[in-house]
Amino acid sequence: MKYQIENAPVFSTLRVILDKGESIRAEAGAMVSMSSSIELEAKTAGQGLFGTLKAAVGGESFFAALYTATRDNSELVLAPAVLGDITVFELKGNTIFAQSGAYLAGSNELQLSTQGSFKALISGEGLFLQKISGNGVVFLSSYGAIIEKKLAPGETYRVDTGHIVAFEESVQYHIKKAAKGLFASFASGEGLVGEYRGPGTIWLQTRNLPAFANVLARFLPHKNND
Repeated sequence: MKYQIENAPVFSTLRVILDKGESIRAEAGAMVSMSSSIELEAKTAGQGLFGTLKAAVGGESFFAALYTATRDNSELVLAPAVLGDITVFELKGNTIFAQSGAYLAGSNELQLSTQGSFKALISGEGLFLQKISGNGVVFLSSYGAIIEKKLAPGETYRVDTGHIVAFEESVQYHIKKAAKGLFASFASGEGLVGEYRGPGTIWLQTRNLPAFANVLARFLPHKNND
């Protein structure tokens, strides 16, 4: 499999060249175009009914798309749903955690699962994350450009929950209020942040999709119930 990220960093697309028998799994609806020699198959996002429902709760689609080439040099072009960048990770038996919705595509051999629970979210111990493990390449997308931040052992760094894209398994994290007081946290517009402790690397996105949606909501017509 060969790949190239094009039109970065705002309107990024992923061009993949597959030889006969090679496959890639992508988020449902990500396909822009493809050669007629590529076969498309729909697969459930998780293992079994529970895994599929858990993936959906974590922000993923119920189904994923599996693209398989029937001849050499077959082309597939993918694009994320929002404006932003695409980054690639080559996993060699290691694990990364990605924010829900960041997964664009990856090798079919990789193991994908959702980590998190409503109990953890309410208690402040964690958010829904996608765990990606194994051997192969994975492509993650962002809303805005991607910033890489390397953390030294014991170094801590706080990131707004809407700006995290992914982090390495070696990084420890927990969710906390942005300020000491609950009122100050929400009055400042920051709310909750993730605190990450090294060693390891985290990846951030320069824009926050929920924040942008809130800006747009101000200009949308509201139904009058009177």
